[in-house]
Amino acid sequence: EVQLVESGGGLVQAGGSLRLSCTTSTFSLDGFAIAWFRQAPGKEREGVSSIDNSNDSTFYKDSVKGRFTISSDKAKNTVYLQMTNLKPEDTAVYYCAADHLVPAGRLLDSPGADYWGRGTQVTVSS
Repeated sequence: EVQLVESGGGLVQAGGSLRLSCTTSTFSLDGFAIAWFRQAPGKEREGVSSIDNSNDSTFYKDSVKGRFTISSDKAKNTVYLQMTNLKPEDTAVYYCAADHLVPAGRLLDSPGADYWGRGTQVTVSS
């Protein structure tokens, strides 16, 4: 089964930092748009950041701009989401997704993607 694998979630105090990782051993992420989504309890899933793995263009939602940084390590076939100055409202399950046709900027608002991970929990305490 083709699957992305997220890791790096956890419990952190407000103002703290976490780095999430997204990888797969099944295929190369080269040429894909990869995005991070999150879903908080009782809320709809929302895209937070994406990267075009062909040219490293990055995109961010306003709610995380200046605090989150998305990056790609092609040698490790891994995409990261560095999250700093975390707030309680960042608490959610974070998912990564990859798509080979939808542009990275549009993937944040896309209802679906080719591949998804199962998510990693991020909890920010106040």
